[in-house]
Amino acid sequence: MKPSVPKPEPESIDQLIANVIRPVVRGWQSYHVPSAEGMVKLDAMENPYLLPAELREQLAQRLAALELNRYPVPSYTALKAAICKGLGVPAGYDVLLGNGSDELITLLSVACAQPGRTILAPEPGFVMYGVSAKMAGLEYVGVPLCADLSLDLPAMLAAMEAHKPVITWLGYPNNPTGTLYEMADVLRIVEAAAPYGLVVVDEAYQPFAASTLMPALPQHNNLVLMRTVSKLGLAGIRLGYLSAAPALLRELDKVRPPYNVNVLTEAAALFMLEHLDVLQAQAARLRQARSALAAELAALDGVQVFPSAANFLLIRVPDADKVCASLLAHRVLVKNAGRMHVLLQNCLRITVSSDKENAMFLAALKTALREL
Repeated sequence: MKPSVPKPEPESIDQLIANVIRPVVRGWQSYHVPSAEGMVKLDAMENPYLLPAELREQLAQRLAALELNRYPVPSYTALKAAICKGLGVPAGYDVLLGNGSDELITLLSVACAQPGRTILAPEPGFVMYGVSAKMAGLEYVGVPLCADLSLDLPAMLAAMEAHKPVITWLGYPNNPTGTLYEMADVLRIVEAAAPYGLVVVDEAYQPFAASTLMPALPQHNNLVLMRTVSKLGLAGIRLGYLSAAPALLRELDKVRPPYNVNVLTEAAALFMLEHLDVLQAQAARLRQARSALAAELAALDGVQVFPSAANFLLIRVPDADKVCASLLAHRVLVKNAGRMHVLLQNCLRITVSSDKENAMFLAALKTALREL
């Protein structure tokens, strides 16, 4: 008989995690999305409008005809062509598709990741720029905005000169501030980065802004333009796209998973691109509602309203924590931006919604301000 070999004691789960999970990951918190059941949901910059009933029925028929037992065709030729035609991509340029902008942000970081490289962005900005950098093992440098939340161009250029970032991110307009930076400043950054890195202009909120850098793509090989259909009114289908110089786009496409956009998303997006006028009309309604809501907020004592080119407004109130708690008690959910960055102290970010929901928010906010 062979002598029995004692089984090793199993490692504790804590020890196992310590052995296999990167320290930087263990130090993170999972992305938290609060429950919005029964709430007026004004925290996620969603389009509040449903599609007309007739279009919903037509879309249902289109989706019902799909062969869900088959993988998507990974080239997505028809969808990419429809995006290029309908959404202003320059002639001769193509797009790369992602499962929302988040996947594209990660894809860019992975494609450019080498030890010692840096990603840079103004702050406060979209949190996923920094998260994706750290996920890819890159350094991340945040450059504070000016006190009025405008772009600090001298500070940006100095940081770029010091760190030579492989990617510089610019939200246009910026989230969570709503700021639309001066186009000349954005192009100055693109030119400064040309010897060593990309500048990715994130136009997630372009349907609500009066400006785009899409026409500038052919003049700058290091410019990448990223958008999403989420804010246009299709947040549920999770589709982002980016465009860049054709040779650069081919390299980025090598990192993209082959079936990253599912057939339901593909079919829904193709259908809605046939009815783009409906979504554009909804965006126009929200732009008008943004102006009206901003004016009503500015008339309230103790409320500062920052300029916004997005489908949300950033406001400063005397005590964001107390106001946020009061709004929550009145079943209104907004984003307490004061916890995101020191420049946003006592700030709230509010999605511009339908007239009814905007009125409910205003009533709840007035009550909250009276209670302070």
